[in-house]
Amino acid sequence: MKHIIILGDGMADLPVERLGGKTLLQHASIPMIDRLAREGRCGRLITVPEGFPPGSEVANTAILGYDLNKVYEGRGPLEAASIGYEMADDDFAIRCNIITIEDGKIITHNGGNLETEDADVLIRYLNDNLAKPINKREGCERVKFITGIQYRHLLVIKGGNKDIVCAPPHDHPNEEWRPLLVKSADTSCASHHSALTAEQTADLINELILKSQELLAKHPYNLAKAAKGERQANSIWPWSGGYRPSMETLMTQYPQVKSGAVISAVDLIRGIGHYAGLRIIEVEGATGLANTNYEGKAQAAIEALKKDDFVFVHVEASDEAGHDGDLELKLKTIEYLDQRLIKPVYDEISTWDEPVAIAVLPDHLTPVEMRIHVGQPVPFLIWHKGIKADDVQQYDEVSCVSGSYGLLKLDEFMKEFMKVN
Repeated sequence: MKHIIILGDGMADLPVERLGGKTLLQHASIPMIDRLAREGRCGRLITVPEGFPPGSEVANTAILGYDLNKVYEGRGPLEAASIGYEMADDDFAIRCNIITIEDGKIITHNGGNLETEDADVLIRYLNDNLAKPINKREGCERVKFITGIQYRHLLVIKGGNKDIVCAPPHDHPNEEWRPLLVKSADTSCASHHSALTAEQTADLINELILKSQELLAKHPYNLAKAAKGERQANSIWPWSGGYRPSMETLMTQYPQVKSGAVISAVDLIRGIGHYAGLRIIEVEGATGLANTNYEGKAQAAIEALKKDDFVFVHVEASDEAGHDGDLELKLKTIEYLDQRLIKPVYDEISTWDEPVAIAVLPDHLTPVEMRIHVGQPVPFLIWHKGIKADDVQQYDEVSCVSGSYGLLKLDEFMKEFMKVN
């Protein structure tokens, strides 16, 4: 038995008054997912451990069966792995968004849907102007900016301290940014990884934020945006940092997995896949937005299943639409996932002699009316030929409550999924 997880990032939601009190999954037309739910078994899953933020870095790691208390180091190190940056033991890597600030508030976490080509120019510009040497004799940089994808980039601080408190920008739309600047969680001393104290690290990051605003305001890219009355990519916003994580591969944890692959447009997910021992498959036209190449991802998943025992397909689009508060777009992304990715995968593997188990779920809720991540249980389904179906007739947050799997927690999902042989 081979296994594929298809994850619609943030596609779960809360009841929406505009939809007659239904959630988006209840309202959307998703005949393929509903069929899998009807023919398979369903349940709900707690994806965020107590005390952890309800972010994708936490939820996706938990879904793959990892104990966050042992492996969690934030987004930065995972995204560093994805873009090929090998972290040294004294590196502190932190996710670095380019965001839009207007009238003293965070307007968008994505710099006005910044494209990677434009972002690379801005990141190189910031690195040229803000990278700092530790000392002239050693010549290495205390601060380094590295280009990622779209608005998601990396800031590496040599000797930085992870005991700081950061505010994820997607959790604070239309809020004043100054009260959200980085704070120290522990000013007492440097950790064993750190040359800097937490207070020094927080002060350094806040200094970089302020200087980035001065620099980006004068950059030709933003001057052109301002002239057109469009949103500018006018500030960095670092958050979710840590040191190099220590994770066992999935092959070590689950003997059913001899080899595996991850398909995603998002650095974070690729980074998790890297440490999990999965091949990273890049799909042309995969954007992380609603215009992503669903068909390309479906074909890549099919080809991967011909070679590998386990495939993890991640689609970011619903999460981005949720953060933008775009109800119609989020509905479309859910329906696109159903018809343009899940259906062609099902149509192909249902003809194979070798059985394949399919799991479908989100990692967390990203309610369109809140525009932030919410760490409530998410609905999931598991389907394969011959599975004994439960009574669930459609896939959504309410229907899956009565699923035969009940309410699972964290690594219990992966353990159940791997039992399917």
